[in-house]
Amino acid sequence: MHYDLALAWSTLPQLLRGAAMSLAVLMPVLMVGMLIAIPLALRRASTRRRWIAAGYVGFFRGVPSLILLYAIYNGLPQLSAIRNGPLWPLFSNAYFCAVAGLSLTHSAYLAEILRGGLQAVPQGVIEAASALGMRPPVIFWKVRLPIAARHALRAYQNEILIMVKSTAAVGAITLVELNAAANEVFEFTYDPFTPLLTAAAIYWTIINIIRFGFDAAERYLNAGQTRALIK
Repeated sequence: MHYDLALAWSTLPQLLRGAAMSLAVLMPVLMVGMLIAIPLALRRASTRRRWIAAGYVGFFRGVPSLILLYAIYNGLPQLSAIRNGPLWPLFSNAYFCAVAGLSLTHSAYLAEILRGGLQAVPQGVIEAASALGMRPPVIFWKVRLPIAARHALRAYQNEILIMVKSTAAVGAITLVELNAAANEVFEFTYDPFTPLLTAAAIYWTIINIIRFGFDAAERYLNAGQTRALIK
């Protein structure tokens, strides 16, 4: 068993196309997940009807992503209301189902991360902002959310890194992402070592680019906090 440089170079474009598909799934998952997670986190941090958000978070954190993808792509189309209704073009599309399934999982975990960040905001800061005449929506967007983001930054980074690797699951519903592309090379060449190690190197590169971005964001936020304290 050895690493075949010639094979790695000749199949690199195929693996990079798979990586592009992985990122094409990841980016809308992060955006949709955030849109769902913010109201969930607010409801979880509230004292009114938090059980609704708690049920959502508990369910989608407890169901494996792979089973959820199978249920959405293979299960829902079996319902006549889906198969014969206006939603059929969506649920017959593997890309839509991949984004939908991973977004549900991501939003559940992200909601807990944001809830923890919101609860870390000192109550005195909120009261001071209210005393200055800020309205609740302004307090949330200008005061609570920035402070919560600083507290939740590292946990959010870890969640994104997990989601990068979770995109490998969408190969099970016919999308040729990075892991599926590596398996295609293996099936064609009967060399598992070279394509899988190359795919691992691509994953490593993507993950470290994300880590570098979060390190830069953390330095920026800390510098901003220091400037605010000096002023």
